[in-house]
Amino acid sequence: MSDADKTASSRAERSLAFMIAAVLGLSILSFIALIVGTAVGVRDFGEGLWPVIIFLPLVGLPLGLLLMIVLLIINMRRRLRDARGSR
Repeated sequence: MSDADKTASSRAERSLAFMIAAVLGLSILSFIALIVGTAVGVRDFGEGLWPVIIFLPLVGLPLGLLLMIVLLIINMRRRLRDARGSR
């Protein structure tokens, strides 16, 4: 299959993929921050920036999963449309 035959991903698909990477990456970084904070001896996670760091994975991981499902649906619809058009 040559490069001309391959269909390019749309701007929406690329934007969605970057959003997924950012949300999941931020959630993983907050997990790591919690592990490091516990290892260094932080005992009071109720003040400062810690409540936000604790809250990020609770929202980010489900949001990342929903965005992945949306990206999968968009990609499947585009492939089906391309397959029907090539017949």
